[in-house]
Amino acid sequence: MGTAVTAVTELSSFSIYRGKEKNMSNLWTIKDAGGNVTNACIKATEEFVAANFDYYEAFVAPEPSALTDVQEGRSWRDLQLISTDTASQTPDWPNRDNIIIYRAALRAWPASSDFPATRPELGV
Repeated sequence: MGTAVTAVTELSSFSIYRGKEKNMSNLWTIKDAGGNVTNACIKATEEFVAANFDYYEAFVAPEPSALTDVQEGRSWRDLQLISTDTASQTPDWPNRDNIIIYRAALRAWPASSDFPATRPELGV
């Protein structure tokens, strides 16, 4: 069973170890004899991996894909809904009525013809 890794800040580093290059990474991709990935990413020392697997290489995280305008718009909208959640549920919150209207506009926005070009704005 494979282990999923979503983000890795430093993928691997190399150093000279007793006269030869040694990979100092703790993340490895395990393969079978045909080069097929059997485990996308495991965390282990190189010594452990070498002792237990015949075919392996340092794990390289995939490049993050750019968000589409639609994905970015939905992400922004979701963050706005989260950030106004408490205010909308607190009866004496200043500007609460405008926040409730804003949240309704945020929820309706993806179905509008303005999505994702024009973002709803909070009235004052």
